[in-house]
Amino acid sequence: MKVLLINGSSHRNGCTYTALEEISIALNKEGINTEIFQLGNPEIRDCSGCKACKKIGKCVYDDIVNAFVEKAKGFDGFVFGTPVYYAHPAGRLLSFMDRAFYSGSNAFAYKPAAAVASARRSGTTASFDVINKYFSINNMPIITSNYWNNIHGNTPEEAKQDSEGLQTMRNLAKNMAWILKCIETGKKMGITKPEAEEKIRTNFIR
Repeated sequence: MKVLLINGSSHRNGCTYTALEEISIALNKEGINTEIFQLGNPEIRDCSGCKACKKIGKCVYDDIVNAFVEKAKGFDGFVFGTPVYYAHPAGRLLSFMDRAFYSGSNAFAYKPAAAVASARRSGTTASFDVINKYFSINNMPIITSNYWNNIHGNTPEEAKQDSEGLQTMRNLAKNMAWILKCIETGKKMGITKPEAEEKIRTNFIR
């Protein structure tokens, strides 16, 4: 079993990475393999709504998004981490997730996922809510902890002093491992994922 952790920060080893690293270590202790995917600071364009991906099977803009979706197919769970900018997730991460989830939703569906937000002071719960919406629209079990999945600090050194935040990350990891093991056990017993009905799209204005 493998979990892919996405660092949505431009800073490779900043506060968001500190939170993800704590989760990764705890998952490894539970026998779950991990990899941290660094989004970094490449230019990532927004989804243009062209819907070409529905015809060609991938985003028409062939960049890090397509590489990520292809990688995601081999993982069993995900953790998306973001720094907080103006009480909101990083814009680069949202553009990345818009395109990844729209063009490659099958790579994520029915796989557990968690959101993690890192902030100096506030805005974490608003950011947490935004990222969770990607999971809830795509049939993905959402992994929780004993508090909202947030960590605080202006530097990695400060984040490492947030004892409650770090504990929240470890508990998140334990819950992720538990759900993954339950899913794996279910598969061995012949329990398969549910079949979703064909999607109904209702417009409010006709």
